[in-house]
Amino acid sequence: MSDAPATSPLLTLTSMDRDRERIEAAMQAAVVTTDPHLTELASHLLTAGGKRLRPVMTVAASQVLGAGAVDDAVRGGVACELVHLGSLYHDDVMDEAPLRRGVETVNAKWGNLQAILAGDLLLSRASEIAASLGTEVAALLARTIGWLCEGQIEELRHTYDTTRSEDSYLRSIQGKTASLYGTAARIGGIVAGCDRPVVEALTELGANYGMVFQIVDDILDITATEDQLGKPAGHDLVEGVYTLPVLRTLHSELPAAAELAALLGKPLDADDRAEALDLVRSNEGIAGAIARARVYVEAAESCSDMLPGSKATDALGQAARSLLDSVSAAAT
Repeated sequence: MSDAPATSPLLTLTSMDRDRERIEAAMQAAVVTTDPHLTELASHLLTAGGKRLRPVMTVAASQVLGAGAVDDAVRGGVACELVHLGSLYHDDVMDEAPLRRGVETVNAKWGNLQAILAGDLLLSRASEIAASLGTEVAALLARTIGWLCEGQIEELRHTYDTTRSEDSYLRSIQGKTASLYGTAARIGGIVAGCDRPVVEALTELGANYGMVFQIVDDILDITATEDQLGKPAGHDLVEGVYTLPVLRTLHSELPAAAELAALLGKPLDADDRAEALDLVRSNEGIAGAIARARVYVEAAESCSDMLPGSKATDALGQAARSLLDSVSAAAT
């Protein structure tokens, strides 16, 4: 459920600047309530920024037939982004996180109870928008929220677990991140009236992009600075969430595996965090995570081959590789 910095060919589509303005306006309208304080809470992270990649995915998916984005695509994408934002509010409560996107979290500024209720409001507004797009989209979004919960529970079950399997990690990110990207792309295909094989290909492409997105985000949590992340580097390590770069290091046969295992399994102080980050950065973990992400890049590209030829299809087909290349270059 992350929102890491990312670049994407999707943002370079001819009309995307205009579409992103439509997305932003629709999101601002969606969080307005009759209570000014609740509106402030609900809009706090929204005004902190973000590339809106989920609604951008929906809009791009709706354009694979060559037409422009319809209003329903913008609204469907906004519903997905509101689910994402609501999940971030709840994540920050669970993590007791002080920062998100370089600003105070809602829980840090106003307390856990208000943060939870504001997150609930965002989920309710997402559901309301989805319902206006028909029963299929409404059911899809509701099911996706369930998938997010399943992914998060899988992660929580293995907190501070140095024996966590890679399969557990992949199941978790499929639920908590990739499913929402898949849903975003699927909604775009549905509202654009695409044939079912195209809708299915868009769904798989979005989900594979989401897998790459989360692995890249987890790499950045190890390699990037606090200024780049908008939150402390190594935050997942401190919280006992062992992501793919860490698991690849732990599962290696190098001396670093035993050293890292001895550090982990418990909360870390600042010195232990720095030592753990250095062990992951200087061994096979990051390279191994990049190699695993390439599998999803290739799957996303295969899905794009099943889509109609268009500028949007080209951008969708390039998006996952471009995202992975951004961290691959920094890692070499």
